[in-house]
Parts: sequence; structure tokens; C-alpha cells
Amino acid sequence: EENGCGRVAVSPRIEETNGIIVETMLPIKEPDYEGIMKHVEKFVTSPAEEGVTYKCMITRDKNGMDKGMYPTYYLHLEVAGDGEIFLLAARKRKKCKTANYLISADPTNLSRANASFVGKVRSNALGTSFTIFDNGQNPKNTSKSDLIRAELAAVIYDPNVLGFRGPRKMTILTPGLSDGKDPIQIRPVAERDTLIERFKARRFEDVVKMTNKAPMWSEESQSFVLNFHGRVTQASVKNFQIVHEKDEEYVVMQFGRVSQDTFSMDFRFPLSATQAFGIAMTSFHGKIACE
Repeated sequence: EENGCGRVAVSPRIEETNGIIVETMLPIKEPDYEGIMKHVEKFVTSPAEEGVTYKCMITRDKNGMDKGMYPTYYLHLEVAGDGEIFLLAARKRKKCKTANYLISADPTNLSRANASFVGKVRSNALGTSFTIFDNGQNPKNTSKSDLIRAELAAVIYDPNVLGFRGPRKMTILTPGLSDGKDPIQIRPVAERDTLIERFKARRFEDVVKMTNKAPMWSEESQSFVLNFHGRVTQASVKNFQIVHEKDEEYVVMQFGRVSQDTFSMDFRFPLSATQAFGIAMTSFHGKIACE
């Protein structure tokens, strides 16, 4: 999977090219680590504070029974200077027809019945589109509109149907924010109201549209390159940066491989940690039509 020109390598010198200033995701101010530790579950479901970059690491645990097929992923927020804060864990669910990942704020209990259940990521049959839900209920199982699950994000991968081994193209949709900077609730009862169906119909009201930043081809390394500013150290088809549709220099999120089972994940406003972690989980799933 990591071979060939589809991988995205790390560029060490892009910022020197033609004097172009490259987006660095440098924080304007430090995260409120103390406040996050006191209210982790509120933090992971709320939009990032404006002007702050949250630098995180994802570790993949393949040890133990079934972990090869169903590894557990742990998300930690790096604390400047030293240490880390556990935020979320995720694991692929068994006996599901499509890829289905549970996200929990409890690393010891990744169960939907657990009070720490935060949300889930579900794919279509081909693994080319994903929806990230909160911890609400399937509309088929409840008549109470406020209990119906909300869609936190959708990720659509453009199929490489011609077999082109270039970097994967992504479109990310998230609910817009109200004037008070709270996410607009999208709780679809009908299929036409889902984020993915809105995308197909080009109905983008109350929706934020983002895309992955297009890497540049490097003749020197014979690969596609992005500048991750030291946060990503290994070439991989999983490496990506997400930019806002209206400002391609505003990197909302970046994700990439550091070692075999370690990945960096940095995000900022308007994403929450749960949205960013869910988007990262879609990159781990093998996509039939996208490779």
C-alpha cells in the first residue's frame, strides 16, 4: 500500500521555493491544557478554540486477540514541553457489513452501551465515503427528534477508477456554525438530508466544505510532497492536509505517519477533536475503489 507514486512524501524545503510563505499551522496561543484535563469530554465534542493548533498523536495497538484485524487507536493531545492528555479511543466493530468504528472517551471500554461512547464512523460498501455520527440513535429506533443521531462530518474519497496511483482526493463536509460558533445540528431522518446526499445534490447551505491540499510532484524524490513542518516523517498514502474551500492556505487539519504504528494529527478551528479523529479513522480503512 505504501509503494508507488500514490504515497505522499515529506518535503523539507518547500518554504524556500520562490519565496512563497507556506502555511505552518503555528499556534497563535497555547491550548488551555488545564481546562482540557478538567473537561475532556466537553473539549472533544466542541469546536477548537480559534487561534489554537492542537497537536496530537494517534497510536495503533495491534497486540492481543483479534487486534491484527481489529486494532485499537488511541488519541492523545501533546502537552508543550512534556506529557500528553488522553482524549479518545476507537476500534473497528466486528460483524458489521461495512466499516464501522466506535469512538469512546474511555480507553478501557469501547462499547456503545458505555456512557463514554462519543460517536461512530461508518462507511459505504466500497469504503469510498464515510459519515461520522455523534452518540445519538438511529432514526429508525426513535421517534424523538432530539435523540436522533447528528452527523458530525462526511468524508468522500474520489475513486481512482482509471487506476491512477496518485494521492487520494478527499472532500470533507461538516455542519456550519451558528453566529454563536455552535455547530448547526444536522439530524437527518430522510436519506436526502444526509451530508453525503447534500453533497451529491450540491446543496451546501449550513455546510462547510473542505478538501485535501494537493501535493506537488517532486522530480528529485519522484513522489508527491507536502510540507508538514516536521510533524510527519514517513511517506505514506495516508498522509494528508485539509484546507478550507475559501482559503487554501488555512490548514484545518493535517495527518501523517511518524512510524509503523504512530501518526501525528493536528487540528484547529472549526473542527472538534471527535471530528478530526473520525476523519483520521477513514484514512486507516482500505478502500477498494480508491487505491
